[in-house]
Amino acid sequence: MPGDGNQLTERVPDAVPSDEALLVVRAGEGDEDAFEVLVRRHGPTMLQLATRVLGDRADAEDAVQDAFVSAWRKLPEFRRDASFHTWLYRIVTNRCLNRLRARRPAADLDSVPEQAAPEHQASPARAAESRAAADALAKAMAALSPEQRVCWVLREMQGLSYESIAETVGISLQAVRGRVFRARRSLTEAMSAWR
Repeated sequence: MPGDGNQLTERVPDAVPSDEALLVVRAGEGDEDAFEVLVRRHGPTMLQLATRVLGDRADAEDAVQDAFVSAWRKLPEFRRDASFHTWLYRIVTNRCLNRLRARRPAADLDSVPEQAAPEHQASPARAAESRAAADALAKAMAALSPEQRVCWVLREMQGLSYESIAETVGISLQAVRGRVFRARRSLTEAMSAWR
């Protein structure tokens, strides 16, 4: 109510990307509605990234939730010299790397989601072959170093440029190219029997 000293918070509608800077500023000032819009906007992409890196949906959800909590806390310090999206990619990537490094054994092969084949194409032999190939790929991905896996996923599955990956991961462009190259080589060798 006007005059009673309480400020009414204006509801931030789901906005178009051009208003991202305004949402970030408002969220940095403590506007929970603005931050909620940012979470809804970027959450699916961040969850997809984390799932691809970690190979486990539940672990990915935890990493993304941790990343958003961290982003909320650090948003007042966000310098805006990078896009919010890139900054968030970096936070999620770091959470994923920390989780990968903390794992004793490599990711459980059964935790990697498998794409279901359409009913009309799924024969028992084809299903068994697909499962074996998926298991081989999961094993090959688990054998990559966490740093190689993150760079490869960001490049090959998320479609980021080498420059964006370098900024996201916080390493040099040359280091990104090297990690992606080594990951590709390892995966190609591991999957050579499936060609």
